[in-house]
Amino acid sequence: MQAPLYARFYRRFRGIVVDWIIVMAVTFGAIFVAITIGNDNFSRVVGFLVVVALLLYEPVLVSFTGGTFGHYCSNLRVVDERSGGNVSFLKACARVIIKGVLGWYSFVVLAATRRNQAIHDLATRSTVQIRDPARAHPGQYITERAEVAAFGMPSRLRRAAIICAYLLLLVIALGIVVNGIVMAGVLSDRCLNNDYCSGGERISVLVTGVTLLAMTAAVIALGWKGRLIGARKQ
Repeated sequence: MQAPLYARFYRRFRGIVVDWIIVMAVTFGAIFVAITIGNDNFSRVVGFLVVVALLLYEPVLVSFTGGTFGHYCSNLRVVDERSGGNVSFLKACARVIIKGVLGWYSFVVLAATRRNQAIHDLATRSTVQIRDPARAHPGQYITERAEVAAFGMPSRLRRAAIICAYLLLLVIALGIVVNGIVMAGVLSDRCLNNDYCSGGERISVLVTGVTLLAMTAAVIALGWKGRLIGARKQ
């Protein structure tokens, strides 16, 4: 049997984008229909059905077919680590909830795991694999990474402690940068505290958030591979 092929982040991101487009299309389609009909009771029913459908969209498709439309378009499948088949409905629900709470930060541990798993994958003992290897290119997946515990590698506990220390320093540095941005007038207190932001301020917030996300992922990946000062591979 061919070894499992675990999807890289950009393949998963492509699937997320497809699902997001579907969600937006359904949402705006429902709003258009409700406005066209112009009946309050009908609008409430449509709104309720749309909310239920969107909440169940991923859990139902993942548990019964192995993936959403986004997964299918990206040639991906969600697999239960224990059975090798589809995850249960409860696990699929748990995946959605954890992703909803953590957002993009669920993906920061990908490079530090053997099977390119996000936090919601690890928590539910699942993986995201290539559905049809014949349609995949080598750059779209990885095979299982060797355990990062080679000779001269610091212990897991030490690596985890160093990663946490670096992340703490990163948060402190972010606070200093944000304070500097506010003092420079690029970001107003109203935007920072009340979310009343201009277009330029929203761009600044977005850039800061993406930078923090990328740096967090880099710290975790480098730390787990023994490349950070304090827990380097000998």
